[in-house]
Amino acid sequence: MPSERISDGILYWKIRIMTGFLPEYKPCGIYLGSDWFSDGIHSGFHRLMPSETPAHIFSPTSHVLDITGKIMEVIQYPDSPFKLHQPFPPAGDQPTAIAGLLEGLSDGLAYQTLLGVTGSGKTYTMANVIAQSGRPAIIMAHNKTLAAQLYAEMREFFPENAVEYFVSYYDYYQPEAYVPSRDLFIEKDSAINEHIEQMRLSATKNLMTRDDVIIVATVSAIYGIGDPTEYQQMVLSVKEGDTIEQRDIIATLVSIQYERGDLDFKRGSFRVRGDVIDVYPAESSENALRISLFDDEIDRLDMFDPLSGSLHQRVGRYTVFPSSHYVTPRDTVLRACESIKEELRERIEFFAREQRPVEQQRIEQRTRFDLEMLYEMGFCKGIENYSRHFSGKKEGEPPPTLMDYLPDNAIMFIDESHVTVTQIGGMYKGDASRKQNLVDYGFRLPSARDNRPLKFHEFEKVMPQTVFVSATPAKYEEEHAGQVVEQVVRPTGLVDPQIIIRPVATQVDDLMSEINDRIQKGERVLVTTLTKRMAEQLTDYYSELGIKVRYLHSDIDTVERVEIIRDLRLGLFDVLVGINLLREGLDIPEVSLVAILDADKEGFLRSHRSLIQTIGRAARNVNGVAILYADKITDSMKAAIDETERRREKQIKFNEEHGIVPQQIKKQVKDIIDGVYHEEDGGKGRLKGKNKVKVGEIHNEEDAIKEIAKLEKAMQQAARDLQFEEAAVLRDRIRGIKENLLFGAE
Repeated sequence: MPSERISDGILYWKIRIMTGFLPEYKPCGIYLGSDWFSDGIHSGFHRLMPSETPAHIFSPTSHVLDITGKIMEVIQYPDSPFKLHQPFPPAGDQPTAIAGLLEGLSDGLAYQTLLGVTGSGKTYTMANVIAQSGRPAIIMAHNKTLAAQLYAEMREFFPENAVEYFVSYYDYYQPEAYVPSRDLFIEKDSAINEHIEQMRLSATKNLMTRDDVIIVATVSAIYGIGDPTEYQQMVLSVKEGDTIEQRDIIATLVSIQYERGDLDFKRGSFRVRGDVIDVYPAESSENALRISLFDDEIDRLDMFDPLSGSLHQRVGRYTVFPSSHYVTPRDTVLRACESIKEELRERIEFFAREQRPVEQQRIEQRTRFDLEMLYEMGFCKGIENYSRHFSGKKEGEPPPTLMDYLPDNAIMFIDESHVTVTQIGGMYKGDASRKQNLVDYGFRLPSARDNRPLKFHEFEKVMPQTVFVSATPAKYEEEHAGQVVEQVVRPTGLVDPQIIIRPVATQVDDLMSEINDRIQKGERVLVTTLTKRMAEQLTDYYSELGIKVRYLHSDIDTVERVEIIRDLRLGLFDVLVGINLLREGLDIPEVSLVAILDADKEGFLRSHRSLIQTIGRAARNVNGVAILYADKITDSMKAAIDETERRREKQIKFNEEHGIVPQQIKKQVKDIIDGVYHEEDGGKGRLKGKNKVKVGEIHNEEDAIKEIAKLEKAMQQAARDLQFEEAAVLRDRIRGIKENLLFGAE
């Protein structure tokens, strides 16, 4: 912070932190005599008097630029650690919804429902509630795609706070199972996404160390992870000036499952060079820690770039968290082993009484091998099946989950709750039936059944104050909501789409003419069918007629699904055909027509909630229309049409009263989640030569570092795909960049 008083030619400084905190200043313009000359973009600055320094000024708001050059108002409310980057003030029904939810929270309501129509800015309302309440939050979504979208949006609203992503870290997962009819045992097989594992570790670390945390999670949050108490005990805390021997630091790092990798320095490893120990924290994606020792004293601590080696900043203290949620102290491991032995003895006696020698030998052999690994290494394959012994919980008690890491004052938002609540309720039974076979036939001890997701009543017990968020709340939300807050009027003035009903007999040809009209206007079309076969046939038929069309179905993985939606928005094709994936949370403003084929076939895909959600996909476009192809009006259709008309009337009336003209949403097309779903990661086999990595232009060291990171990722993927020649080419390219641009030619 500058100590000079303001005078001619000295930079003036903009306050970026709000009331109640020490101000931080950014140079933004020049003071010349009686006038401020800013950079022409910033606004809303306080003009300092000649006797003032910037330290005299405190403001409840400030302005910064986002990456597009647009002014973002930054708001920090009293007693709140969150800094909300607000691109525009709340509008439409948002102000009343925000006020209603905050009042419900302060009144202690356990459950509330935000009934918000598609495109009404429910995510922005959630962000404002979090910012004003100042409480940590968890937002639950029912799939990774929607979670990724929420995570990206929350990071835009809170770039200075800890927004974290907690989803399943498996790219591929085959659980162990036994099929008695075929005497077939299927070994557990999985592929872990390292980057998502790092984000999960970052989420739990920040929940333990910060107040300004927002976690975006899927149903993975109700599955067992390590006990938070033991996880917090297993840390390495270092501070400049501390006296500690190098061997003690190394021993502690090994005990929390960090690998020594003097040659291969990667996440979750450390290296030793003389009196310097470099640690690459498991939860970090960009920074590593350098511990410099002078004899047995910590001389200094620095954060540095693990790729280039350049120092970022000096820190006074640092806490290294374990490299896994399943790290356990040695005495706990030994105690667990004794408990496992006791259970094994009981199980052997059980199979002996039942005269089942095969199962008796199987359980003894498998468990004794695991015990040997636990004694020697501290962990074993499938250690999660012994989680009850490690946590010390009794049989049938719920396992520790992410919910146990949440602070007492947390808020939970369940997005698209009509789907997510049902999904949470169904997780336990599917897991239990698979585990029962493993236990019955001697592949696992009975305690393996307690490595499970939470039962629904257990989840209800650990739920903090909760807000259900949905355009179509289900029975559970209706029964439990202390209050329902409506958000029907959109800030953009857009109204729900007009609904047109047409006969089924001519639906394919009629739809084709509608598609051609939309293509002429540069708009996009979503088509929903009842079966995968019909979706494929319709796609082939339209494709033969020259229409650029793709279809989306459950066999397409998460990453490719995100890419297909992105390609639709970019105009690489015009029509997307789907079955049940064109519903909740899809944010595609370019879509002006939603066509629902066979809308009069009652069932799950044509229930009134499904119809309202599907119709809502056209609500983000000023020309939005939904065509329902049906020969009769079913009860579900009538309910969906009546609700849509009710909302349209309210929206049109609000617009007329306030003189609002509906504005088309123009939303930037970008990668949905930085670092999780990149263009080069997904869609394998979709386009020929897709795995070929384009070499970016390199002008400086920063470009080189980015290019190396990209090429290393592609090299590892090529190696996993057994494309060793391609991996070798990429390796040589990486070496060339390092030699020529980072370290100089040898």
